Amino acid sequence: MIKEEHDPPVMGASQGPAPMATTVINIQTETSVPDYIVWSLFNTVYMNWCCLGFVAFAYSVKSRDRKMVGDVIGAQTYASTAKCLNIWALVLGILLTIIFIILFFTGALVFSVNIMHTMRQQGGYR
Repeated sequence: MIKEEHDPPVMGASQGPAPMATTVINIQTETSVPDYIVWSLFNTVYMNWCCLGFVAFAYSVKSRDRKMVGDVIGAQTYASTAKCLNIWALVLGILLTIIFIILFFTGALVFSVNIMHTMRQQGGYR
């Protein structure tokens, strides 16, 4: 018996003179550019100090439009501006909220002290 008849062929070994074909696939990596549109919408609805939230929303929409067209550099520029405006809107909104709370409670305290003082001068309720 011949040895080739009893041994099975080895996987991956070439069976004949067939040429090997290669395929090259070029996959372009798409740069992800955040457009901050949700953050801008939040600042527009809740913390719209000096319309900074609305302006940030406009820049976010411009950034999304540039990204859809394929202009990555333009999208990054608009997104950077939207991010800066969102940060300012958030910081100013938080500061003004804290100042309002402080003024509200100190005003309420002063009001209650004045009421007590007036009641003592008039001798209480009549």
